[in-house]
Amino acid sequence: MVVLSQPAALDHCSLIKTCKPTSVFTGIPVIDLRDPEAKTLIVKACEEYGFFKLINHGVPMEFMTRLEAEALRFFNLPQSEKDKAGPPDPFGYGSKRIGQNGDVGWIEYLLLNTNPQVTSLKTLIVFRENPEIFRSAVNDYILAVKRMAFEVLELMADGLKIKPRNVLSSMLRDEKSDSCFRLNHYPPCQELQALSGRNLIGFGEHTDPQIISVLRSNNTSGLQISLRDGTWVSVPPDQTSFFINVGDALQVMTNGRLRSVRHRVMADSLKSRVSMIYFGGPPLNEKIAPLPSLVEKREESLYKEFTWWEYKTSAYKSRLADYRLGLFEKTASAGQ
Repeated sequence: MVVLSQPAALDHCSLIKTCKPTSVFTGIPVIDLRDPEAKTLIVKACEEYGFFKLINHGVPMEFMTRLEAEALRFFNLPQSEKDKAGPPDPFGYGSKRIGQNGDVGWIEYLLLNTNPQVTSLKTLIVFRENPEIFRSAVNDYILAVKRMAFEVLELMADGLKIKPRNVLSSMLRDEKSDSCFRLNHYPPCQELQALSGRNLIGFGEHTDPQIISVLRSNNTSGLQISLRDGTWVSVPPDQTSFFINVGDALQVMTNGRLRSVRHRVMADSLKSRVSMIYFGGPPLNEKIAPLPSLVEKREESLYKEFTWWEYKTSAYKSRLADYRLGLFEKTASAGQ
């Protein structure tokens, strides 16, 4: 994290991009998980936006606030202490640098594995200061969010008329599920005034490669999504709710019916933003292809079959903003 009291703080982030401010979007679909029509509403929201806000989700507020407090306790440590948990391998602590391909942002983060069978030395260092408290906060939160994500995917399957209804959720329930959990901290950037009204990018535009992403943040704004026409809009924050993103793998499995949402995060000049995201991914050897029941008669599959490992490997070699699915699309028929 850059020391923000330095007058030339932005000089250290000269490679971080800026963009024009966007308008607040009030049309985000809001879905009550207990609504009898939730299965239909979830599919409609994912078809139109690839994104929706989930309320009445069943995750205790106490789990969210406790984990946020522990995350901030870590991010407020001296830089030298945080650096002991980095650089990420990919798990552990990272600052400003996002991935290995030149993307940077006004951010520091912790990336944790959700599979207890895989131990990362960097993760153990993260939990070293308050092992029982921090680890317990992470585990309680992830367990509750996983349950909710399974339910969302099963309702989605119901809405899509997929049988059995656990086709999607079983990939995340699998003990070899390649899922991960990320804690992001976007420090306030008081030097934003020097940008002449432009916004500093905390995390650049991208889609999530996994099946589904479950996001919760504090009440600091910053999240933006791209609508189907390419317009960027700001999503009003809500620390009591979750935001669900369709990932690239789910787009493929629904043969493009549900579209992964392109999104980004802006830094704030006065308040820090803390977000926590569960990325639900399949096992590495899982074959990803359009589900036969979702490919209409006389309709062609839009994507080649690939394993999650193949797609993940390809995605992590790309830049954030790249259209990663392009390499896995079937080429258009001759004459088109």
